[in-house]
Amino acid sequence: MAGQLARSRRLETQQQDQSRAKWTTSLTKILAALMVDQVHKGNKHNNLFNKKAWKYICDEFYKKTGLKWDKEQLKNRYSVLRRQYIIVKSILDQSDFSWDEATGSITANDEIWAEYIKKHPDAETVKTGGCSIFKELCTIFSEPATNGKHEYFAASEGEHTYTTLCPEPLNTHQEESSSESQDEEDATNDFQTVQPTTPTAISTRKRGRKGIDDAIADAIFEMASASKMRAAAIEQQIARFSMADCIRDLDLMQGVDQQLYFAALELFDKPNAREIFLSLKRDKRLTWLRRKCAVASN
Repeated sequence: MAGQLARSRRLETQQQDQSRAKWTTSLTKILAALMVDQVHKGNKHNNLFNKKAWKYICDEFYKKTGLKWDKEQLKNRYSVLRRQYIIVKSILDQSDFSWDEATGSITANDEIWAEYIKKHPDAETVKTGGCSIFKELCTIFSEPATNGKHEYFAASEGEHTYTTLCPEPLNTHQEESSSESQDEEDATNDFQTVQPTTPTAISTRKRGRKGIDDAIADAIFEMASASKMRAAAIEQQIARFSMADCIRDLDLMQGVDQQLYFAALELFDKPNAREIFLSLKRDKRLTWLRRKCAVASN
């Protein structure tokens, strides 16, 4: 009885692990390597993997990891990798940044990083963790004309620097619709049968419709994910320059009368004003507040 209970718990744990895909660096590298292999074998057309490629990727991923994750779970990771590729390529398009192939790190001086992250909060994770599989991502998301080939040149100390052969980042519409296009291509393959005059043909039409419905669901999922990322970036920016921090520092300042105090509170409703106030040196804050509040009252 105890043995059956233990086996039942192990089976339940395996099922939960399969339903929740927890990605590690090593698992991501395995998936990227399988996708690169399919690109080189010509199983990616119009920036989309065909059904044969996805079947191979799913089967080989299971053989290498023991994790029987379905195609949708792997495709969701594919979407995440596409987003990561766009972020990293946008960074490396700036002349002040360079990528070290040996370590996967992206280097630039602290001032340049700070200025870039202020405009592109998503780049914060790349600054910390780099992108060790960027070369593979270039192959996976390359334009058909490049045939998955990219060049890297060695700097004086052996550092590898990214060149401009990788494709331009996908725009928002392309990114959101690529998963839908993938499933529509699968649906088209299902449609290529005889005319719907038999029960088999009618069943094929139903499968094609299901493919389109799944494509729509994928597109909605990606849009929701992108919205969550934008919301998280905004929350992070607000947390760095919060109203509470401004009030705390305002209370510690000398020479702030009641009229200036409440005028400053109204000024702090603006995120830009909070950021400037907290970024200024303490001895300059009072002068700045008086000037801004005087302009506002006029």
